[in-house]
Amino acid sequence: MKFYCELKKVVDDSYDIEIGHDLSDTLISDIEKGLCGKCKKFAVVTDSIVDKLYADKITEKLIAKGYTADMFVIPEGEKSKTRAMKEYVEDSMLEKQYRRDCCVIAVGGGVVSDLAGFVAGTFGRGVPFINYSTTLLSAADASVGGKTAVDTPLATNLIGLFNQPLKVYIDIDTWKTLPARQISSGLSETIKHACLGDYELFTFLEENIEKVMALDVPSCEYIAEHNCAVKYKVVMKDEKESGLREVLNLGHTVGRAIETVSGYELLHGEALAIGMIAQAKLGEKLGFISSDNVKRVTELYKRANLPTSIPDYIDKTALVKKLYTDKKVRDGKLRFVFQKEIGEMMCFGDNSYGKEITEEEIAEIIKEM
Repeated sequence: MKFYCELKKVVDDSYDIEIGHDLSDTLISDIEKGLCGKCKKFAVVTDSIVDKLYADKITEKLIAKGYTADMFVIPEGEKSKTRAMKEYVEDSMLEKQYRRDCCVIAVGGGVVSDLAGFVAGTFGRGVPFINYSTTLLSAADASVGGKTAVDTPLATNLIGLFNQPLKVYIDIDTWKTLPARQISSGLSETIKHACLGDYELFTFLEENIEKVMALDVPSCEYIAEHNCAVKYKVVMKDEKESGLREVLNLGHTVGRAIETVSGYELLHGEALAIGMIAQAKLGEKLGFISSDNVKRVTELYKRANLPTSIPDYIDKTALVKKLYTDKKVRDGKLRFVFQKEIGEMMCFGDNSYGKEITEEEIAEIIKEM
């Protein structure tokens, strides 16, 4: 006996991304106007740096407007993006009597938005969430696309789900409290976006990288808008990463591996910079990018105060083995995505952007670096 369950549905996951300055009052106003429907209870998820800078003020403003709001604080850094920390946030919310009638607000960088978005996607089988970005890195990397995940000792970002927010706020004023190293780390993803899909952005960065690092307001607004535009064009065509969206992993095969092998001594953007140079050098050998353009990419990363070679303390053998935990691996074979010169990506067939490479090919590049 069979019983057919017809569950066809059309879902509109569209949302606004607001780029501006000091957007906390805008957030509160949007909530009052019905952004979260009938939600009256807000779980503000943040980290141990952002809590006193921005999250506590947002929490206080919510309470002042008559809402119930609590902060749930995780230790800052990539090491907190774990199943154990997700469990901690969930248990803490349950202890505070949070149920399905709540909304999660992620206030922080990419680690916070990844973790909080994952919590929201599974808590009560799914509650709404809002992303309030406070770093250049998350503005570039985590604000568009709805990817949420945690890391494990065996792999990064392989335990998670796609969960789109109600709205994203990119508060450029928050970048003023970032250390210079974090500004550079955030620029790494911006350069990556330029390499994969925006030649105009790349030339802008070549001409204005020092202005961006000095937080010149028009320059910051320009890169924030272009970051969102590049990622949106990809996500709009392939929300669930069936093909094209793989291009957003440019540089991440080596980058994520080296980030983990470093014990997270390297920031995500620093590790990505090395990964970007690795794919460019391998791409040059495969005929995808000229030596002149490899030099341009390398020079831009250097000007952003980012590493372009592998630190001596990294075990290169362990690094090569770690490449196999990359989510693009298929049937135990390494696959890379490659930029095509600057501003485009290589396509290797119908909706296929990953190319299988041998361990020896990438091991040779890693040895050279």
